[in-house]
Amino acid sequence: MASGGERLRASPSDDSHGYHQLIDGVVEAERLGFHSIFLVEHHFTGSAQISASLNLLTYLAARTETIRLGTAVVVVPWHNPVLLAEQAATVDVLSNGRLDFGVGKGYRPNEFERFCIPLDEATDRFEESIALIRKSLTSDTRFSHHSDRWHFEDIIVEPPPVQRPHPPLWLAAGRPVSLRKAAEDGYSLLLDQFATFDLTLERLRIYREAVEAAGRVFDPMSVAVARGISIVRTDEEREQALQRRMQALNRMNTLATSADRSYVSSMASDPDLRQAAENGTLIGSPDEIIEKIERLRAGGAAYILLSSAYATPGLMQCFAEEIMPAFT
Repeated sequence: MASGGERLRASPSDDSHGYHQLIDGVVEAERLGFHSIFLVEHHFTGSAQISASLNLLTYLAARTETIRLGTAVVVVPWHNPVLLAEQAATVDVLSNGRLDFGVGKGYRPNEFERFCIPLDEATDRFEESIALIRKSLTSDTRFSHHSDRWHFEDIIVEPPPVQRPHPPLWLAAGRPVSLRKAAEDGYSLLLDQFATFDLTLERLRIYREAVEAAGRVFDPMSVAVARGISIVRTDEEREQALQRRMQALNRMNTLATSADRSYVSSMASDPDLRQAAENGTLIGSPDEIIEKIERLRAGGAAYILLSSAYATPGLMQCFAEEIMPAFT
C-alpha cells in the first residue's frame, strides 16, 4: 500500500484531519495484512501533500508493529545528507528495523525552482549525498568529508540503524540508463504508477537483466510497482474513476514538465490520457483487478504498491477480502 495522494487545501484543520485519516488508514492496513506503507515527499503544492515523510514515519513507527515503513521517495538533493542519515537511522531504530529508505533525484521543476536549486545539479547533488549517506549509516568510526558543496569534520552518525549494513535503499527510476545504474549500484527499484503496464514491465525487464548481468540473483520483491487503484461496480463508477484518473495524469504531466518543455520527466504519462488510464491503472471490479495484477505478476512484478486519493478503510477492506485471497 502506498499513500500520498493530493486533495485541495482548505484550512489547517483540514490538513490535520487528513493526516489523522492517513494514520488511521495505516493502522487499519496493518490489521488487514498489508505489507508496507510508502510515503511521498513534495513541497509547496497547496494540495496537502506530505512534505516531512520521515517525521510522519517516526510517528507511524509508534502506532504500528509489523507493517514496513517506506519513503517513495525522499528527494535527496534538497537535504543535508548527514542529517538525513540521522533521521533515517532514527526511524529504523524506533520501528525495530522496519524502514525501507526510498530515495530519488526529484522530477518536478517547480519544486527545484522554489528551493532555488538548479535542476541540472540534481544528479551531482544526489550522487555525492548518497555516498555520504551510505558512509554515515555504515561507518563505525569518525570521518571527515570536504567538497565544494558539503563540509563535515570528525563526525559519526548516531544512532546506528538496526538493519545492517543499513536500511534497504530503494531508488525511483524510469529511464533505461537509470534502471541499469540502479541495478549496478545495488538499489531495490521503485517504479511509478503513471506508466502503462507494458512500459512498466519493460522497465522491470531492463532492471532484472542488469541485476543478473552484475552477477546477482534477481529477487522479484526487490521491485515495487506502484499502481493507482479504484474498485468499481458499475459502468458509471468506472467512467467516473477513469475521469478522475485522467485529471490526475494531466496534473502530473504538467508538474513533470518544465515551462519551456525542454525537460520532461520519465514520470510523465502517455499524452493520450484515456489510454494511460485504461492501460496503467487498477480500475475495475475485483475480478478485473485480479486479472490485471496477474498480468503484472506474469511479467515478473511480485510487489504491488496501491495508490489512491480515495484510499478509505472500505477500499482497503474490499481489497483484503476480495482480491488478496487470490494471491495467498
